[in-house]
Amino acid sequence: MTKILFVDDEFINRELFSINLSKTYNVITADDGPAALQVLEENPDIKVIFSDMRMPQMNGIDFVKEAKRKFQDLKCYILTGFDISTEIQQALNENLIVKYFRKPFNMNLIRSEIEKNI
Repeated sequence: MTKILFVDDEFINRELFSINLSKTYNVITADDGPAALQVLEENPDIKVIFSDMRMPQMNGIDFVKEAKRKFQDLKCYILTGFDISTEIQQALNENLIVKYFRKPFNMNLIRSEIEKNI
């Protein structure tokens, strides 16, 4: 079963993501970037990451940059409750992230995106 890491500082978002995808994927969650980096160390077979953009300690792009330094083959996505920022656009242009999704997220679109990229 494909492992997916979902990183968000909001508990309800982690729960909704897990509930919606846990029948098809092994969903692991973390509440911030540093915790997510530890999860990656413990689960190097994670293939896909969805990360909130705005989190304490480390934003989503900074987390993805750090994660991809050690695990280059990750497919990474950013979730944001805001319009696309310059930082997110730059990450898209540099192929650091595959795509970004607006919150509230549409699980059907997320499922489709995962299937295209695993």
